[in-house]
Parts: sequence; C-alpha cells; structure tokens
Amino acid sequence: MTWTDVFAPAKINLTLHITGQRDDGYHLLDSLVVFAPVGDALRVAPAEALSLRVEGPEAAGIPADGDNLALRAAAMVGGGQGAAIVLEKVLPVASGIGGGSADAAAAARAMLAEADMLDAAGLARAEAALLPLGADVPMCLASRPVRVRGIGEALEPVALPPLPAVLVNPRVPVSTPQIFRSLISRRNPPMPETLPEFSGPGALIAWLRDMRNDMEPAARALEPVIGTVLEELAALPGCGLARMSGSGATCFGLFATMGEAGAAAEVLRTARPDWWIAEGLLGDQQARAMPRRG
Repeated sequence: MTWTDVFAPAKINLTLHITGQRDDGYHLLDSLVVFAPVGDALRVAPAEALSLRVEGPEAAGIPADGDNLALRAAAMVGGGQGAAIVLEKVLPVASGIGGGSADAAAAARAMLAEADMLDAAGLARAEAALLPLGADVPMCLASRPVRVRGIGEALEPVALPPLPAVLVNPRVPVSTPQIFRSLISRRNPPMPETLPEFSGPGALIAWLRDMRNDMEPAARALEPVIGTVLEELAALPGCGLARMSGSGATCFGLFATMGEAGAAAEVLRTARPDWWIAEGLLGDQQARAMPRRG
C-alpha cells in the first residue's frame, strides 16, 4: 500500500496586532507569521472512507471524529475522496502555535496531492475553502513567512532572515475565545505599511521589539504562568526578545545564533523539566511541509 507523509510545522506569531472588530464579531489583525522546524506529522493512505487515528506524546484529549480540524479539512478539499489518516501529535494542545490548524493544512495538502491538485491554483482554492475552520488554517497551508491581515484571509509573503529561537509552553491550555473576550482594546495600531529589509536576525529582533502581541496582556492576566515563562526566557543569556505566540500559552525567545538558542534551551530543560521546550530556526518550512509519497 502506498501512503503520503506530511509535516505540519508549528506556526509562530512574531507580531499580533488586533486592529479592529467587524460587525459579525470577527477580529481584524495584522500579524507577522513564521514557521518552526518542530510540528506534528500525518500519514495518509487511500481508503474507502475518511478516518482518523491520533497517536504521539500529545495525543491525549485530541478528538478523532468530526470535531478534529484535520478530518474536517480533508473532507472539505477531498471532493468525497476517502483516506485513512494517522496523526502523530507532537505539539501541545490549545497553545497558540496553530497545532490543530497546521494539522488541517497538512491534511489538505495531502488530499490535494492525492488528487494531483497541489499547485498554486489548488492551494489558492483551498485557502478560501478552509478559512471557515479558523484564521490560522490558510496561513499554515504554505508554511512560509507571511504577513496576515483582515480576518486571516489576506496573505502577503515576506522575506525574513531565519531566527534562532527557543519555544516554551508551560503545559497550560489557553482558550482563544476567552482571550478575545478579555481584550483590553480591540482597535490598536497596525504594523507599518511597508516592512523594512532586514540584514540578519539581529536587525529583525531589534525591529520586533517595537511591535506587539495585543493578546499577551489578557493571556497573562488569565494565566499568570505565561508571565513567568516570558521572564525566564528574557533572563537567558543572549535572548534578544521574549514574546507570546498567538493567544498563548506558548512563548518564544529569539537569539542571534543557534548556539545561544541551544544552550538556553538546555538551561530551561534542566530548570523546568515539566515544560514543553523546543529550539530551532524560525522561518520557511514550505519545502519540508510538502507531501512525500512512500
């Protein structure tokens, strides 16, 4: 039997500016998004009907029915095609790094590949079709650096230098709707209309310090451990910026080199053995995220 393997990289919001709210309740955003070399993995095999099995270190509590975004995405773009999907869950749940959305995008890429429709036109159609599953799903389809505006439908690819980073989740799930309800302000300034060119990680980190995650104050009030994570990241040698991704609770620390990031990750693993910790270069994961047939 043949199968298709797909990597679902974690999504990281380097910035997340909440710029407004539509009459239908959807929030408007302006966000700079990159992808991490850590993520979930899907194996998809031909079958008469759609099915899902969830495995892996973070599988506990993950639904394997119609509530799972990966299964819903496969149904939405598969055109009635069956598939047996095995999801290896590595990313923490409800953690602000788009785990479920990345899984949905990966399942969609696999179904498009099975139908020989994994091209620019097929991906564009999938972006529009999958937006109802959440703002993160379209941006996860390509898994490359992008500026996201509107409610998540306006995607603009951007050129960014790879960023050495440490990702930390204190294993506290955070409800995105609850964070949105707790926002102090829903109308905040966007990023500059034109982004500068960055000569390297240091220049990008310096610029990012003047940007924001507008969900961070509400998340820290709801789960104070997020503040602890950010403080411990910021105190690590070489950390140029510590910030929360998405609605939390995952936070990231940015460094000038992978040597510094790796050393910092080891310090944290020793001090916080119960936290989820990963390190790597944030940036473009598009090539790695493309389906591979076995």
